[in-house]
Amino acid sequence: MAAKKPFALRLDEKMMKAVEKWAEDEFRSTNGQLEWIIREALKKAGRLPKSNPSDDPET
Repeated sequence: MAAKKPFALRLDEKMMKAVEKWAEDEFRSTNGQLEWIIREALKKAGRLPKSNPSDDPET
């Protein structure tokens, strides 16, 4: 698995509550949900770097 880099993120309170609710609905942690949202946005934009299949937690 690829190393994870800690990163502080400041969000509007309403946005954070929405992410927390979405994460709960998907049975993910808030951090896991944010990672998933970012990964999907990168895929959609064609900017996700190629990685080893074992690095992708979705497979």
